[in-house]
Amino acid sequence: MNSKFPDSMKTIEVLNSGGPEVLEVGTRPVPEPKSEEVLIRTVGAGVNRADIMQRSGKYPPPPGASDVLGLEVSGTVVATGSDVDTPSVGDEVCALIAGGGYAEYCVAPAVTCLPIPEGIDLVIAGGIPETFFTVWTNVYTSGRLASGETLLVHGGSSGIGTTAIQIAKANHSKVFATAGTDAKCKQCEELGADVVINYKTQDFVQEIQNATNGKGVDVVLDIVGGDYVARNLKCLGPRGRLVIIATQRGIKAEINILPIMLKQLTVTGSTLRARPNVAKQVIADSLREHVWPLLENGTVKPVIDSVLPYRQVQDAHRHLDSGTHFGKIILQFSD
Repeated sequence: MNSKFPDSMKTIEVLNSGGPEVLEVGTRPVPEPKSEEVLIRTVGAGVNRADIMQRSGKYPPPPGASDVLGLEVSGTVVATGSDVDTPSVGDEVCALIAGGGYAEYCVAPAVTCLPIPEGIDLVIAGGIPETFFTVWTNVYTSGRLASGETLLVHGGSSGIGTTAIQIAKANHSKVFATAGTDAKCKQCEELGADVVINYKTQDFVQEIQNATNGKGVDVVLDIVGGDYVARNLKCLGPRGRLVIIATQRGIKAEINILPIMLKQLTVTGSTLRARPNVAKQVIADSLREHVWPLLENGTVKPVIDSVLPYRQVQDAHRHLDSGTHFGKIILQFSD
């Protein structure tokens, strides 16, 4: 290994499946990048719902991925594989990874590394990749949201929700969102959402029908699943698209097929982590072309709830578990 970095590093280890208390600081060898990878000295690592699921034993890493938690990082490239042309050693990047982010050093596919948008703090950039990759591919590739169309985003206060609201508004869509408190609803409105529904006190299906004069929305981005699936179908207008990306209320749903046929609806979904790098590269290229300019001119921004030292990882997970956060939680690995 290069003398510019040590042989060992601090990591966050999952002692066994369970709550935040199973997370502890450990030590591992610094990984070596393969031919098409880079080694990043981590500065920021985003905390995501997928990390909670993996910690709980419900979301094992795909074959070949690190068992260390963490699907996104920001930092400085300190070594590159033999087939990597860009990024170069010394470049500051943020990267989407399949695992390994909760560590002082991590390897990342070169093709999923993106430059830090101008004006964005390096630590904060650790909360960009996972949500921005997810929103772009699901709302615009799978959901085919077009300028002037309408979008319903569930979990408007989450990392996914705050990102989707901003990108959709920047692309001239009318945005509806749900959130669990009046305070969060107000924050979603401040981000640009046109109509925000408190799902704990209001029936979001009825509210969507009222707000659209019975027409419904063009796209629903659903992080809930379960019994929300049937309700989401009722929110869609003709040729509407339902995109399911998480299953917080379960993996099973009972639906009426007839409205799908009559309204010519599309029901689809995706996961991102196990996709091949060539597919992730396509998303990265689209983000660089269509979204990075919005980040750099301030039209869109990463919404950060809190930044915690990595040794406070248990607190970070408790905060995410509580559902009281607004935006992303980031672990900081720099001194």
